[in-house]
Amino acid sequence: MPASPSVTKTQLPNPEALVERARSASSQLKAMAHENRLAILFHLYEGPKSVHQLEELLNMRQPAVSQQLARLRADQMVSTERRGKQVHYSIASKDAATIVELLCKLYCRD
Repeated sequence: MPASPSVTKTQLPNPEALVERARSASSQLKAMAHENRLAILFHLYEGPKSVHQLEELLNMRQPAVSQQLARLRADQMVSTERRGKQVHYSIASKDAATIVELLCKLYCRD
């Protein structure tokens, strides 16, 4: 049997709380389960970006970027801040940032 990677074990909550936390995690993972949404989150991990900046970084048209951002906002993965006439997006929570950080460590290396 192959050795498993070294992982710090966490004490699991009671079964009802575990199901609720799994539901929350599932919702966040579903929000990320699209390559364009995940790419947006990778870019936002570097810092807040406007829709225009994301369009250029992702080589996508504005309606497509806005559609993906709307989904991420609905799932509370990103938040907005108005700066003059522009709206800047950033990762909304520490939990979301932690997940994106881990994914970035695994998949964003050159």
